[in-house]
Amino acid sequence: MPCHPARARKFLKKGKAAVYRRYPFTMTRRVGGDLQPIEVKFDPGSRTTGIALVGHFDRGKEVIWAGNLNHRGAQVKKDLNSRRAIRRSRRNRKTRYRQARFLNRLRPKCWLPPSLRSRVDNVKNWMHKLALLAPLTQIAVETVRFDTQKLQKPEIEGIEYQQGELAGYELREYLLEKWDRQCAYCGAKNVPLEVEHIQARSKGGSDRVSNLTLACTPCNQEKGNKDIKDFLKRKKKRLKKIQAQSKAPLKDAAAVNATRYATGNVLKSFGLPITLESGGRTKFNRIKLGYSKDHWIDAACVGESGSHVVIPKAITPLIISAKGRD
Repeated sequence: MPCHPARARKFLKKGKAAVYRRYPFTMTRRVGGDLQPIEVKFDPGSRTTGIALVGHFDRGKEVIWAGNLNHRGAQVKKDLNSRRAIRRSRRNRKTRYRQARFLNRLRPKCWLPPSLRSRVDNVKNWMHKLALLAPLTQIAVETVRFDTQKLQKPEIEGIEYQQGELAGYELREYLLEKWDRQCAYCGAKNVPLEVEHIQARSKGGSDRVSNLTLACTPCNQEKGNKDIKDFLKRKKKRLKKIQAQSKAPLKDAAAVNATRYATGNVLKSFGLPITLESGGRTKFNRIKLGYSKDHWIDAACVGESGSHVVIPKAITPLIISAKGRD
């Protein structure tokens, strides 16, 4: 059971406990005290998954450990493409011909590509490690769903999405990730950002996500309904970057969509009570509490308990990078 660092030092000095592991720091024995409920929270992402342990104490809910798990899905895909190119070149050279094997493999039920499966396995492996180090009692995981059709064409009608206080949070979160949380025109960071139409609606611009970007208030007001080529005529490099980035594919959103249920099912196998929460609620909780954006902070703000969670200033997240197996 996690305890205050001062108490941990006292136990170690008196010989009542021993160091079991340094990262994360774990003692093998604790004398006295009750075990409070500990909730493990996950904020799955395409490139990084946030993890947080939240203790349910009498004084309230408080983060006691956090980490950012960096995935290697892009590296897995790159390695698979390299292997495919090597095998294809063998068939094109004057070597012994080996027939292409595309239809002789049976895929199991709920199959995922290796690049996506690695993300799910990383979460599963760290859930195993945390279950050995802390008395976990429940799980909360964010199962954000990016509606790619709605992102591309917001005017689609027939089904209402995320009505109420959480309306539009998924779209804004996607734009923040896509544009690196900075103004597209001047590069300003850590300032209030507004959703901006690259081609103004008064000039025929649409609400498609490919026509949306983020801008600070001064840039948004200065641009108005000007053509972006005229507005950035003295910033050719930034204009070229915006034009290229605006048409970026939705591969990160697709990766999150494809793995959200697989991640949830893997965590259900641990037999603990689990709640599946929306990404809109996570962001709503974080903004309401005034916390900065980070994956482990998003994990702490997942679900109902995230609406009043306390993050101590002394908390430093563990940065975890998946390296694969030798």
